[in-house]
Order: sequence, then structure tokens, then C-alpha cells
Amino acid sequence: MWKQFLVVVELALLTNAWLPKDNGYFSKHTNPTTYNSTIVNNHRTFKNRRNIPSFEIRGVNLGSMFIVEPWMASTEWTNMGCGSALSEFDCVSALGQAQANSAWSRHWSTWITQADIQEMTSYGLNTIRIPVGYWIFEDLVYTDSEHFPQGGLAYLEQLCGWATDAGMYIIIDLHGAPGAQVAQQPFTGQYAPSAGFYVDYQYQRAYWFLSNMTDLISNGQHPAYAGVGMLEIVNEPLPNDSLTSEYYPTALAAIRAVEAQYNVPAAQQLSIQMMDARWGAGNPTAALPDLALAAYDDHRYVKYESSPPSTQAGYLQASCADQLGGNWPLVVGEWSLSPATAHQDDADLASSAANVPFYTNWWSAQVQAYEMQAGWVFWSWKTDLGDYRWDYQLAVKMGVVPSDVRDAYAFDCGPYRR
Repeated sequence: MWKQFLVVVELALLTNAWLPKDNGYFSKHTNPTTYNSTIVNNHRTFKNRRNIPSFEIRGVNLGSMFIVEPWMASTEWTNMGCGSALSEFDCVSALGQAQANSAWSRHWSTWITQADIQEMTSYGLNTIRIPVGYWIFEDLVYTDSEHFPQGGLAYLEQLCGWATDAGMYIIIDLHGAPGAQVAQQPFTGQYAPSAGFYVDYQYQRAYWFLSNMTDLISNGQHPAYAGVGMLEIVNEPLPNDSLTSEYYPTALAAIRAVEAQYNVPAAQQLSIQMMDARWGAGNPTAALPDLALAAYDDHRYVKYESSPPSTQAGYLQASCADQLGGNWPLVVGEWSLSPATAHQDDADLASSAANVPFYTNWWSAQVQAYEMQAGWVFWSWKTDLGDYRWDYQLAVKMGVVPSDVRDAYAFDCGPYRR
């Protein structure tokens, strides 16, 4: 099976097929809030193209839905029986498969519901980014040595169906790669001692994940996935020569090979997203045969930047002047309102009622900056932190983020631009 798959990929790499150009579909729009779509014969068809939307992306990450991160979902983690386990791999290993499957089934049923999707759209959000691990396709798991929850794929389809029916644009993100793309990071689904992703056999498993996902989206049998327009082929990788020279072009070929099997028209092909050059994992375009449907991701956590002074004025000045740059089209796929860790509890930066006006303005400044690119996806929709700086849903309830995303433009960045 692997050999047959690799032959298909190799043939796709050798094929110089025409792909559509951008034609301005990432053009600037200040006010649109919904993805323009219609339902035809129980399948969703999109005007212009399904892959690159004609509006500004305004969305939220569904963090800890399919890869639970204990730091942001500690109460949920405890209720699942995971205690001090460092990652999903560790918790499933400790609980045993049957008990873990039961715990995760409860989690998937409650963490994000259809009511959440409806609430998002009521705020003017038009996009969700769904972080998933390769193990959502259980055939890819080495059951003698890997331990992950089972049954998540049905919940992913249900979630995508809700979002598709609500007219939302969906980005599916390979957040947890085979072997772990980063060491000791729960967002990979395992607390691996070293990054084991950057070898051929792990790449092959990732290609298989991307092929399976593309098949679900393209085969016409799963209308729930019709709202999926982008596949991010790996989240936050490390610098590695083979990442850009081998993994990126072969991943692209694998996706296009499946689409070719189903005669997917150019206007319905998926956009393929990679971390942009600013991320520091290499030039993503170096070996790509065609950039027409390539998109890029940057994670803009100002809290980790060394240059802005850790003051209200410092953060507003930094975000109002933020030009980003890098590859185009760029979506800021993760960002938050959290300031530098050493100063996040300072009187003028704490998540208190007194500082709500500042955080509203800082949210607005970041939105305005990221909408000079192709848009943004906030991290995250919900958490257990009780901190509106990481929790979009709570931020709206607390009056920090407006209930209409377009109100970001009520704030004037002019005085803060250097």
C-alpha cells in the first residue's frame, strides 16, 4: 500500500498541471463576516473558489478539542482522569484504551458544540481552524507503541458539518505530526523527548494523513467537509532541510493526486498552508512546483517578542505599527492578548476590569494589523484558564472583545504609529 501511494505521489510531482492563479481572491475587505455560499443537492458549492476565500479571514482556533493541552484545559484534563499526565499519549497510556476512549468521547461531545458555532457566527466570525493529530486516522497508529484516543473522526465530521451549515470557512491543521515535530510539547499530542518527525517513514505517515483527509473532503460522500478550504500540512515545525526540500512538495503532490482522482475542478481545489518564512523553519516556497494555491501561516504572540516595552503604550505602538511582511497570502493563524509572562500580572496589564479598555484597544490594533494580511485566527475560542486574554468566548462575555468583530475599526491606531 505504501509503495502504491508513493508511486502516485511521484507521478504527481512530475506532472506540470495547470493550477489557477490568485486573481485577487485574497483582496482586502473590511466588513464582510460570512462566507458566500449556497447549498446545492445537499452539497455546498462556493462562489469564486472554496480554497482561497474572497473575504478577510476572521476566526478562532478550536484549541484542545482534538488535541487537549493541559495548560489551557486543566479542569477538563482532570475531569478526564488525566491528572499529572503531560500529553494525550501519556494519559491514554495510563488510563488504558477503553477508559481513555470513554473519557475522550465525553470530551468531544461537550468541549465544542453546535451552540458554540452559532455563537461564533453571531459575533461576525467566519472561520474556524481545527488542530488535529495524525492519529485521528487510526490506521496510522502503531498500536504496539503509540497510545492515542480512538473515535475522534466521527466528531470531526460532525463539527465540520455544523460549521459548513453555518457558512463558515474551515482550516484543518496537522497540529500533531507523526513522531512529534517539536520535543516536549503537548500540542503535538505527545511529550516526546526529541523531535522525531523529520525522517522519511514519518513523512510517509503524514502524506497518508493528508491524502486521507483530502479524500474525505473531495470524494463527494461527506458533505460535512464541504466548508474545508485549507489544509495546513504541519504546525510550527523546526528548521530542517528536508522539510522544505522534501516534505512540503511531496505533501502538496499527495493532496493534488487525490483531487485528480476525483476530477476536482481547479476552483474547488484546496489551499495548502505552511508556516511562513518569518517563522524560522526555512523558505516554504523553495521547492514548491506551483505557488498558485499556497497560503502561509504566522503565529504572532507579541508576549514572546523582546522589543515592545511591557506597557500598555508599548503594546499598542507595536501592534499599530506591525507590518508583518513575509510570504503572501498570510493568515495569522495564532495570536492572543497575553502580555509578557514576567509582566502579565502587573497592575496595568493584569486581566482586571480596570484594564478592559486597554485590552479592547489592543485587540483592535492587532485585528487591524492582521487584516492588512489575509486575516487572523485567535487562540483560542475557549479555555479553562478564566483569563480573557486567551479565551475569545470569555473576552466577549467580559466586554473586552466587541460582539461585532467589525467594531475593531472604531479604534484609531494613528496616534500610536511611530
